[in-house]
Amino acid sequence: MAIGFPPKHIHELLLDNITPQQFLAIAIESATRLGWSISYASETGFIAFTKISFRSWGEEITVKISDHTVNLRSENQGSGLMDWGRNERNIEGLIAQIDELKSMLSPEKIDNMVVELSPNLIPKEDDILSKEPTSLKEKFNEFLSVFIPIDGYFVTPILLNINILIFIIMALTGVNIIAPDGESLIRWGANFRPVTLEGEGWRLLTNCFLHIGIFHLAMNMYALAYIGLLLEPHLGKTRFISGYLLTGITASVASLWWHDLTISAGASGAIFGLYGVFLAMLTTSLIEETTRKALLTSITLFVGYNLVIGLKGGIDNAAHIGGLLGGIVIGYAFIPSLKQPESEHLKLSTIALLTALIFSGSFFIYKNLPNDIGEYDKKVRQFVSMESMALEFYSLPADTPKDKKLYAIKDRGIYYWQENIKLINSFEKLDLPVEIKTKNNLLKDYCELRIKSYQLIYKAVAEETDRYEGQINALDKKIETVINDLRALQEKSK
Repeated sequence: MAIGFPPKHIHELLLDNITPQQFLAIAIESATRLGWSISYASETGFIAFTKISFRSWGEEITVKISDHTVNLRSENQGSGLMDWGRNERNIEGLIAQIDELKSMLSPEKIDNMVVELSPNLIPKEDDILSKEPTSLKEKFNEFLSVFIPIDGYFVTPILLNINILIFIIMALTGVNIIAPDGESLIRWGANFRPVTLEGEGWRLLTNCFLHIGIFHLAMNMYALAYIGLLLEPHLGKTRFISGYLLTGITASVASLWWHDLTISAGASGAIFGLYGVFLAMLTTSLIEETTRKALLTSITLFVGYNLVIGLKGGIDNAAHIGGLLGGIVIGYAFIPSLKQPESEHLKLSTIALLTALIFSGSFFIYKNLPNDIGEYDKKVRQFVSMESMALEFYSLPADTPKDKKLYAIKDRGIYYWQENIKLINSFEKLDLPVEIKTKNNLLKDYCELRIKSYQLIYKAVAEETDRYEGQINALDKKIETVINDLRALQEKSK
């Protein structure tokens, strides 16, 4: 099983009692018999795409002949990180077919195949396969070029650089680069329903530029660079950036709608959106047929595979699906203007209409989603405020007059504990997780114990006696137990 960027399998053969021309003719015939599509053929080799099947997803096969050595290469067309052995099977299948033909065909038949093939081959001087191998320095420069805007690949590197820069700044300010905590992500603009719905709708966009650790960033930036190289030359700068931002919003809205308490961050929703745009385009004649067929199935299977992986948990599949569906719709909306590239008005009006529709739809969902957790958080802040006022009695100086103590106990303390119980009872109207309901029951027990304690303290102060001290101490122990239970529950939920 090959793993890489993208996965590939490479094998070398030595020519034995056969000329390079004869091997090329046999290899092309073998690829044809395997049902592969030959997209490029020259005097030094050829490029083909495998047929689409359960065992093959339209991999790119490159055969390059140099002197008496043949380099065979099978490489994924999608951006998956694993090939599950498909590339190795492709090469093994090709070698087996070549060996079979070599044993079956007579030398005369092979020579005839060479003669028939020659007129259709690209000469060596124009051959892309005959270029010198890339040096280490050139490979490094090629890697860096992914981050440099050029004509036809302008927006993608800017998006890559913005995402990486934000991650670096987060790291420099102390955010964990392996597994950042939820508080840090929310502080930097992650999408989280209780916060987003409290007037912070900008999070629907900012979360598309945040990442949950360096591995998450690396995977997303690789996928973004890959789809950018494929898609941006077809869309152009304006459509591409619009596609990224608009599908990022559809992904965020889908996540907001689906999840109550999930902290969502990452460019993957927008990236799935760009894959959706590309899938829509691959169903049209805008892209060359051989390439289109290979990429359509390969990318469809890649997207499907990643969605299935997302079902295992820990992945915001709602954002992926929302981005993908948004991208498919946007992709089809782009097609009329792509077929009329000279019409700038059609392109801009399409983008404007899509922006208006997505913004209005997102605003409608945003305004109509329930935010029970957000409402709960506001009420918990009220609880904390009233608890603070109820506990003011314990801060009174020892020489405080009796009437002021009694006022602090009854009219401040007991009153606010009772108000907190009313507040906790109002939580029953909210749709809350079981863990929070358990916490609320403990908070209610805590307030009721406080009221009993304050009632005894009131009697002790009013009667100027210590006869209730034993009962008060017993209640204090119970209060301490409840507080410890609340702390344990809080730690468990982190």
